[in-house]
Amino acid sequence: MSFEEAGQVTGTKDKDYNIIWFTESCLSNALRMERYAQDAERDGDQELSDFFHRAEAESRKGAERGKELLAKRLG
Repeated sequence: MSFEEAGQVTGTKDKDYNIIWFTESCLSNALRMERYAQDAERDGDQELSDFFHRAEAESRKGAERGKELLAKRLG
């Protein structure tokens, strides 16, 4: 099974687009996890808040790694 490069449509090679997408998704997820943690804190659920804060930290790590790759490959 073969897949065609979508870069003809987007103007960006698939592999580069994928890194961009991944980085943006991690950043968006970090924001979402912060909101979820605040919701849990507001309801007095520290365990759930901690869970979302850990998830937020992992998303930030992914975003930082994605930004490093973008800088290296596109910069």
